[in-house]
Amino acid sequence: MIEPSHAERTPGRGRLFLPIVLGLALAGGAGGLAAHLYEGRKEAASPGLSTNGTIASDAVPLNRLSLSPLVNRTAPAVVNIAVLQPSPASQNPLLRDPFFRRYFGVPDSALEPAISAGSGVIVDAARGLVVTNFHVVQNASAIEVGLRDGRRVRARLLGAAPQLDLAILTISARNLPALPLGNSGALAVGDYVVAIGNPFGLGQTVTAGIVSATDRGLGDDDPRRFIQTDAPINPGNSGGPLINMRGEVIGINSALISPNQGNVGIGFAIPSDVVREVVAQAER
Repeated sequence: MIEPSHAERTPGRGRLFLPIVLGLALAGGAGGLAAHLYEGRKEAASPGLSTNGTIASDAVPLNRLSLSPLVNRTAPAVVNIAVLQPSPASQNPLLRDPFFRRYFGVPDSALEPAISAGSGVIVDAARGLVVTNFHVVQNASAIEVGLRDGRRVRARLLGAAPQLDLAILTISARNLPALPLGNSGALAVGDYVVAIGNPFGLGQTVTAGIVSATDRGLGDDDPRRFIQTDAPINPGNSGGPLINMRGEVIGINSALISPNQGNVGIGFAIPSDVVREVVAQAER
């Protein structure tokens, strides 16, 4: 079954809150990374060099393969998104009446709004533009963006392309980090990629893998084309970025194939070339 990488939903009322977990969990199929994937190893090791030139115990070894420099550089621009959505029961005029709720056995709690959680990425710091999936913010009565530094900022929907499952938000905050949109047309099968998002509402999490296919459709009648990746994309990753080894956003994670509501290593991201067009239209 092909489905969106659903946002996590929990009942709640009052102020939106989405915890930001500062620690990153690195998982996925990156065990065979070649030595050139370790970026900035000299910079990482230099602070740990002793006066005699040896590496101190807290420094990163020069021969260690690690995506840590890439993650440290890109993760601050990835945000958690909390969305307040009205409950379906609250949209029913009959169920808003206490008499009918008692008659049909519907508890009052069914009218409480729900908070869903998703992911996004800042692509323009000056304008405060955040890209996410449309299904993350659909029917939202309020949207809040959680930054990695702990700030929580109200967001406004600037534009959307529902048919492409893309939404552009705008936030007002100072000193925002941002990631550039890369050239998804230059991707090749086998390229290493990193996905960052908020799976299962746990907080910011990192997974890694490769591009499994490009120009991949989700069905015979679906005109859209996606980047397929084996980097684990789980519920709550929706709207988060797929990042290449240069630290560029080359896709927005959107869907996964899941026979049992879990990740099976087949995820799909909207190409950055498509995202760039939607962002340009939203800015007009």
